[in-house]
Amino acid sequence: VDAQFFYPEGPAAARIAHALGLPLTMTARGSDIHLWGRSPAARGQLLSAAGQAAGMRAVSAALREDMIALGMDGNRIEVSHTGLDHTRFKPVPRAEARAQIAADPALAIPEGGPLFVSVGNLIPLKGQALAIEALAGLPEARLVIAGQGPERAALAVSAAALGVGDRVTFAGSVPPDKLALLLSAADAMVLPSEREGLANAWVEALACGTPIVIPDVGGAREVVRNPSAGRLAAPNPAAIAGALADLLAHPPSQAEVAANAAGFSWEANAAQLVAHYRKVAGT
Repeated sequence: VDAQFFYPEGPAAARIAHALGLPLTMTARGSDIHLWGRSPAARGQLLSAAGQAAGMRAVSAALREDMIALGMDGNRIEVSHTGLDHTRFKPVPRAEARAQIAADPALAIPEGGPLFVSVGNLIPLKGQALAIEALAGLPEARLVIAGQGPERAALAVSAAALGVGDRVTFAGSVPPDKLALLLSAADAMVLPSEREGLANAWVEALACGTPIVIPDVGGAREVVRNPSAGRLAAPNPAAIAGALADLLAHPPSQAEVAANAAGFSWEANAAQLVAHYRKVAGT
């Protein structure tokens, strides 16, 4: 029995596995540890399920350390980074990508000036409000926010109040093929999340040749390993604006950026999962 999140799926999967007499495995992804691990009631359930598990996985080495700090057995936790579809997320020359998104009526993003993209659900956790505030310190730059969620109206009000409403585009849910094009068109992808395990959006941006500006959370240091991958910035508008300005002043090539995502693939992820299943099943 495999639980793809530690909570709330993990405790339920543990009961099913016990009832069926089957081995249990669980994967930690971020908030299931960072958020629910702070809840006394949930923490007891997490640790009980972890004690029963024949094997566990974490999407980053940093998250594995957090699991150990919570009281889980590190000897039974493997690190398995997220996968990536390299046939879909790959660099398109920036000028070409910008021309295409400018001509797409569904995006309608004008050409000219620095372009930043933020990809994620519109919820406080993802920190798009900080990205909008940072834009106030970057004259002529534009920000495209790709995603949907309950914070959209509040973010639009904030952008207007800061005087950058005409430079922020809410693109809504963007299909993967168009998202890859949008990422290729951007000078940087900014996602000031409060917490993450290892975000797919980080790796997808890199694969498109777009450096990232993110806080030092979760597996950030496993992704931003050198300046060509982007910058780690404190989660405040001034630091984010400074990091974005630094990337504009010292832009890495798309090929240099994309090389940072070369080790992420669904093929590698699937092979790790098969090996993990065989290990916990004893086959």
